[in-house]
Parts: sequence; structure tokens; C-alpha cells
Amino acid sequence: MKATTTTTAGWEAYAQTRDPELRESLLLNYLPLVKRIASHLMGSLPRSVRLQDLVSSGVIGLLSSVDNYNPSMGTKFETYASSRIRGAMVDGLRELDWVPRSIRQKARHVEKTFEGLTCRLGRIPNDEEAAREMNLSLDDYYKLLEDVNITTLLSLDDTFWNTRGDKSTLADFAADEQGEAPDERVEEAELRERMVDLLKELPEQEKLVVALYYYEELTLKEIGNIMGLTESRVSQIHTKGILDLRARLRQLLQE
Repeated sequence: MKATTTTTAGWEAYAQTRDPELRESLLLNYLPLVKRIASHLMGSLPRSVRLQDLVSSGVIGLLSSVDNYNPSMGTKFETYASSRIRGAMVDGLRELDWVPRSIRQKARHVEKTFEGLTCRLGRIPNDEEAAREMNLSLDDYYKLLEDVNITTLLSLDDTFWNTRGDKSTLADFAADEQGEAPDERVEEAELRERMVDLLKELPEQEKLVVALYYYEELTLKEIGNIMGLTESRVSQIHTKGILDLRARLRQLLQE
């Protein structure tokens, strides 16, 4: 097998030659990335989900990433591939249909509540306001957030209607600009900037949990250790943060 490098020069060599040995070498080099993403996701999934199933699905995302990556775009391969590997794992989970319909319905009810309150208040509602709107005690409200947490882990594949009248997902707003027309790249860049603004609008605890989970790739348990909170409480904060973002994004795309 030919030795290869993961530097820009190495990727450019593969982009030009499409040498199958170079491809195999690149795939082997990035398998640890698949395993790392799978292990991170496993930390918040039911025990019935097997790590090997996630890895197998993730390899599909890795294959697609290696074949479609363009080093001239200036994006690191790890950045480019991570969302696709995770997306492939999510697709695999969706095929298993392991989230009960009742849980999906609860999640949509909570999200609609957040969306309505945000529109009415002009800001993200706090826990007390959301609980009161749903006629729940705080304890029952927190229990509901825990119940629907597993649906928010798949949030990158949720479907929205974008400003062009097309279906989009949160994953579409990642930094993948290959194959887009210039005007589309500008629109998506603006939308990504708005997404950053939406993240900044989250309450401090939600912002921190979202950042540590999705950007630092810590598990909910690890985040709890850092923040001095139980894993259950971190799960609740994560759920509300993601549902808040989804509610605000739906409003944004409908403007």
C-alpha cells in the first residue's frame, strides 16, 4: 500500500489521481474519527444501540466524505467529514426507528410551545414560563424534557423549509459550499451567521451545554462534571437548548 499524508498536498494528490491505494490509506487513517464520533454519540443513546452499528453507519459517511472532499475549499477534512459521518449514523438510527411515536409527538408539542412563547414574548422563554404554558409543574416539565431528549440528538437532520421554498436541514447549514451557486453560498453564509446569533441568544447554561456537547464533543456526563450538575439536569438543559434553537430557526426560515 502506498504511504500517504493527510496534508493538503496529500489530498490534492488523491483529488487528481483518484488512486484506489491512496483512497484506502486515507480511509484507514480516518477510521479513528468515526469511532470517536460514535463513542461521543453513544454517551447519550439508549443501551439498546450498539457502538458497532454506529461505526458501520459512520463508515458510509466517511467513504462519501473522502470521495467528495475538495482541499481547495480551505476546510479541514475533519471539519468537512464530521457532520457527514454523524449524519450517516443518524440515518442508520432513523432506519431502526428506535424513537417511539409518542416521544416524537411530545417533542413536537414542546417545540411548538417554545415557538409560540418566543414569538409572543420576543425572547426565549425560561423554564417556569414554559412549564406554566403547558400547565405542568416544574418537576413534570423537567421529566418531559428528559423524555424527549433522545429526539434532540437527531436534530441535525430535522427538515425545514428554507427561504427559496426548498427543504433544508440543519446539517445543510454546515460549512459545505461545494456545488452551490454564488448566490446560494451568500444566502447560506448569511444563514450560518444568523445561527451564530441564535446561539448567542440562548441562556448561559444552554449555550454552554450546546457548545460543550457539539463543539468540544463532551458527553452529557462529562459536561455535568464540569458544571457541577447531574447528568439528568444536563440532559434537560441540552433538550431545551436544542428545542429553543429549532423553534427560533423555524421562525427565521419563515421570515
